[in-house]
Amino acid sequence: MTAWEDLVTTALLGTDRRPPATGGLGREAPVALLDEAAVATVRRRAGLRPARAADRPEPAPEDPRPALPAAAARRLAMLLSDRPGTGTGGRRGTSPDLVELLPQWLAAANARGFAAPPQTLPALLDAARGRTDLRPAALAFAGPRAMWLARFNQDWRFTLRAAPGGGASLPGPEDTDGIGQLWQEGLFAERVALLAALRARTPEAARELLAGTWATERAEDRLMFLDSLRTGLAAGDEPFLELALSDRSRNVRTTAAELLSTLPGSALAGRMAVRAGACVAVDRSGDGPAIAVEAPPECDPGMERDGVVAKPPAGRGERSWWLGQLVEAAPLATWQARLGGRTPEEIVALPVADGWQGELHAAWCQAAVRQRDAAWARALLGVPAAPEAGGPGAVSLAERAKLLGILEAAERAGWVAGFIAAHGLSEAFQLLGVCAVPWSAPLGRAVVDSLNIARDAGSYPWSFSGVMGLAERCLDPAEAGRLDALLAVPDEGEDASPGAGGYWAEAFQRLATTLRLRAVMLAELEPGGS
Repeated sequence: MTAWEDLVTTALLGTDRRPPATGGLGREAPVALLDEAAVATVRRRAGLRPARAADRPEPAPEDPRPALPAAAARRLAMLLSDRPGTGTGGRRGTSPDLVELLPQWLAAANARGFAAPPQTLPALLDAARGRTDLRPAALAFAGPRAMWLARFNQDWRFTLRAAPGGGASLPGPEDTDGIGQLWQEGLFAERVALLAALRARTPEAARELLAGTWATERAEDRLMFLDSLRTGLAAGDEPFLELALSDRSRNVRTTAAELLSTLPGSALAGRMAVRAGACVAVDRSGDGPAIAVEAPPECDPGMERDGVVAKPPAGRGERSWWLGQLVEAAPLATWQARLGGRTPEEIVALPVADGWQGELHAAWCQAAVRQRDAAWARALLGVPAAPEAGGPGAVSLAERAKLLGILEAAERAGWVAGFIAAHGLSEAFQLLGVCAVPWSAPLGRAVVDSLNIARDAGSYPWSFSGVMGLAERCLDPAEAGRLDALLAVPDEGEDASPGAGGYWAEAFQRLATTLRLRAVMLAELEPGGS
């Protein structure tokens, strides 16, 4: 054994069982052992040759954006220092949830074009690492220095994967050689980013680039590349998408068919219109006009090539499954010509025979969303105060939320406000999620009034915690003053949940405090904010 190994063995066994090989006079064995270890350590270090100095890293790139105002920089440090999961139980007290305010702060800072303070970059990257929903805004705010910094910490490598070439800029549109080289030799993420960037500025060039290597791409890669064609989709893409209808991968064929169905003038849309039209007609044999439905008897090879999936999911009948796919892919203009020139509202109002209304209206909902048709979305939504808590074609809250997403922000907010006024908040959470932030004044008033009604009715308060949390992030800060009358603890009726009054007062206090904090945050981001 070497001298060092001998010292280690003695330390492990203990000096009582194995005294040090050389112990000084007058010293206890443990002390002598430590002295020998110290001398051996110095001897070993002194015998090492200095390693070759590593190359110094290139300096971090400059960030040309203006610096944050001092108050906003302090606010960012405070938001980043907060950590999720520090609450206790279901009651959060009256303090704002700073973690939930960070995305809104980042969006406001990015909108104003500020640069991230260099000292906050590590905490900013840590926050983005823990929350994927935060990454786009966080990395946009962090800027080029975050890419530079991420190369020195394995935990931040996601930053490099999020940018093509690990932060390198994409070749410009005039650099055809650079584009070709990156497309042929780049990593998958780099190629996806390149195709998306080209599609945004020159859609035809992006399509031609993809067509050049389409036959040699893997199936999963073809699917991702094909999805990028949603940006700038136009009639010129039809020949390529028709070719993709014969792809080996079913997922690729289905995606190609979906894209073609959003082009009302495409040959596929025309084929689907003929098929769907053969299944739906006006029946005048009864007391009034109605819609008669005859689902397709089979799924033939032509239907499958055009994206119709033959095998239905569990619990779904084959014929209704095929019918739904045909109607979804048919241009909505088909039905006005097919059903007597009626408007979408008139068509949706017609009774549907033999229990086919749910299937037919659900398919029209999907078609309206796919084709971004606002007129059909309005018809299917119906009036928000309808007794059935939705339009005649809105088969679920998820469908209503998708239909609302087609409408302009003001119209969307007005419809949801009317829905809340008529039906309360019990079904409105999903609908509120599609409304623009901050909520418009009518929508904000409807939410606050409905929360107040629920409080006065002695409702179980915890069932409204989701809406209350959403209001903290989405309600216009100008509404804070309207909440002052709701901060007191209300009297609890006999039917009220125990402790509900205190919870409601606490929740309204937190809402008001959060709104005022958001107002201060936005003011701090203005020029001269302090």
